[in-house]
Formats: sequence, structure tokens, C-alpha cells
Amino acid sequence: MQIMSSLLGIVERETELVRAGNVREAMALETEKGEMSRQYVDAISKLTHSRDYLKQSTPELLTALHRHHDTFRAMLQVNLTVLATAHAISEGIVRGVNGEMQRKNLPNGYTAGGQRAMPGPRHVTPLSVSRSL
Repeated sequence: MQIMSSLLGIVERETELVRAGNVREAMALETEKGEMSRQYVDAISKLTHSRDYLKQSTPELLTALHRHHDTFRAMLQVNLTVLATAHAISEGIVRGVNGEMQRKNLPNGYTAGGQRAMPGPRHVTPLSVSRSL
């Protein structure tokens, strides 16, 4: 339960930071979150192997673990939703900037059939994004 609570604290903090637009600060939690996730998976694996023993010896502890895990799962779903939203917004911004760049680079011309001329590969300017920022 301690590992799950620690990981839940990190996930909640990450969610708060991303919601506030502090993505860079949220990214700083990545190492700690990864380590706690590894510990969590190890602990769950051990508990899974001991399930029958726990059911017989301490069923109330197993019930408490299940309740805590359900809370953890709900908070993780909120976190994943926030991260997906931030990803979609940032992707939309990058696509918008790229579309505007491409529109400015297109020749303003029409074909003999009256259709807008489609640019060739030499008119397309690639957009590069630095992920380290």
C-alpha cells in the first residue's frame, strides 16, 4: 500500500502540473514515476503469487488492498485523460503552425483546368520540433 500511495502521489502531482501547463516540471517526475512504477509492478507480482495465502490469513488486508487499488486506478485514469488532452492540444498547435507555414510557402496559381495548383515536394517545407525544450 505504501508503494501504491507513493506512486499515486507522483501521478497526482503530474496531473496537477500538466493541468496548470507546467509540462516541463511534470516531465521532471518521469524518472521517479518510472522507478515507483517498477516497484509497484514487482509488488503486485508478489501479491498475485501470494493471493491464496492472503485470502486465508488476512482477508481484510486483501480487501483493503483492492479498495486502494480501485482508487489508484481511478486516479490513473484521470491522469491518462489529462495527458491525452495535453498531447492532443499540443499536436493541434503544431499541426496548425505547420499548416500555416505550408500555406505561406504554396504558390498562388491555378492549373489549366481551373483547379488550385498542388505544390510539388520542392515547395513543402518540413517542420522540425525540438523535444528537449
